Amino acid sequence: NFETELTAQPNWVQQAYATGVPMGGDLNPQAAGKKPSSAPTFAVSALRDVNSAPLQRIQIIKGWTKDGEMMEKVYDVACSDGGEVDPNTHRCPNNGAEVDLRTCAISSDKRAATLAATWKDPDFDASVPAFYYVRVLENPVCRWSTRDAIALGVPPPDVVAPIIQERVWTSPIWYTPSPETLEGRELLRQ
Repeated sequence: NFETELTAQPNWVQQAYATGVPMGGDLNPQAAGKKPSSAPTFAVSALRDVNSAPLQRIQIIKGWTKDGEMMEKVYDVACSDGGEVDPNTHRCPNNGAEVDLRTCAISSDKRAATLAATWKDPDFDASVPAFYYVRVLENPVCRWSTRDAIALGVPPPDVVAPIIQERVWTSPIWYTPSPETLEGRELLRQ
């Protein structure tokens, strides 16, 4: 039940820990929303490592099973450089960050030192067990083999991409439906 602009408040982390479920926790139906069918809301934040590339986007990855098959959906929830998430594709626009393959210099004008967002699952089904985790992507950088090739004055190997996009991810938050909801779901299948 987080407010839409929770991460804009100065004490949002304290509020989130006081009323929410931290990563690695289990989000029960009562915690998911005011009603068992309410979609959960997630508050996320990332801070750039000063020894790494600027941040490009925050994503929430949702996983669930459907008819015994594992499903996954990726939602961009925070974009760098003033970008807005497209409501149809759930993706950030490309921020245009580039890498100079002659020197491995990265774009200095495309960046975010911090990103934060509050996101509500638009496809939530209270009867389906699910998990959610956060992934943060940095702007592209040279792969180590490209850096080595430049230092040695030789062409980079052509068997791997010359640039990569570093990322970090969190432990998941698990959603488990109430036994009543699961029983109702089983009845619907029969």
